Amino acid sequence: MNLDKYKLLAGDASFRKFYRSSKNSIIVFSKKNKHSNLVAYDAINRCLNENGVQAPKLKKQFYNKNYIEIEDLGNNSLFKLFNKNKNKNKIYFKVIKILNLIQKIKTKSITTFKKKKFIIPQYTKAKLLDESKLFLEWYLPRVIKKTKIKKAKKEIQINFVNLYKKLKLNKKVFVHRDFHVSNMMYYKKKIYLIDSQDAVYGNIAYDLASLIDDVRLKTSKELKDKIFKMFVKSNSSIDQNKLKNDFEILSVLRNLKIIGIFTRLATRDRKKKYMKMIPYAWKMIEQRISNNFLFKDLEINLNKYFSKKVRLKKWK
Repeated sequence: MNLDKYKLLAGDASFRKFYRSSKNSIIVFSKKNKHSNLVAYDAINRCLNENGVQAPKLKKQFYNKNYIEIEDLGNNSLFKLFNKNKNKNKIYFKVIKILNLIQKIKTKSITTFKKKKFIIPQYTKAKLLDESKLFLEWYLPRVIKKTKIKKAKKEIQINFVNLYKKLKLNKKVFVHRDFHVSNMMYYKKKIYLIDSQDAVYGNIAYDLASLIDDVRLKTSKELKDKIFKMFVKSNSSIDQNKLKNDFEILSVLRNLKIIGIFTRLATRDRKKKYMKMIPYAWKMIEQRISNNFLFKDLEINLNKYFSKKVRLKKWK
């Protein structure tokens, strides 16, 4: 397929490339990790649509040629909308309603366009821990002395294990896994979820942490607290103390993971634009762990190995 005749759109952190065709559709092209980037991507979108959550619909699939066509949702992400709309509370209220809706999804498997079953994975503590290691494997060696790497990895990994053991909410819900305003499009007066291929069943606080402590969008503590209260108000049956406990743990460990992912994207994939968000990720981590007994041991090790200068480094 000759993609040169189509307009290449800004991509995401995956191996997919997006092109706008002349048929009111978006071409999603991927040679690497095709199953995840094309098959699972469409399967989760289909699951969302079947459960009343707006997501891009498949128009045609050309899997053997490494691409699918989906509906064109335009260019207005919710992220862009925030820059034009001062009433963020109103928008977040709508987003929380979507979050409540996806957390009610019970679908465990979806028939893909390849006529095979796609099983939505479980987000186990072991998988969460494995993802946290991205911080240790990619970011840590890049910023501390070689002589300290082995010891630092060992000590911080123990902190990670101990924190995951402190998660309290056992009920598993549908988790988008990258639930933030950059992954939401505003189209025909509706909000659509995109980049959903990594969905799992996991902790109810995970997507809330993705939304509130979003590294791509700087928000005040007051607004963060308001969004949390919105969610609590709409989920009165949840134990608020357990929710806050899990929210804080998952927020901190998720943003450490993101620092690792952004470093990997810059190092391995030459996508260096993500590195500029690392200082804000560190700021959110610091805000969550400061004066919080949950993170006492982690805070000691982070302060020991990562100076303020390292955290604020402006990467080129």
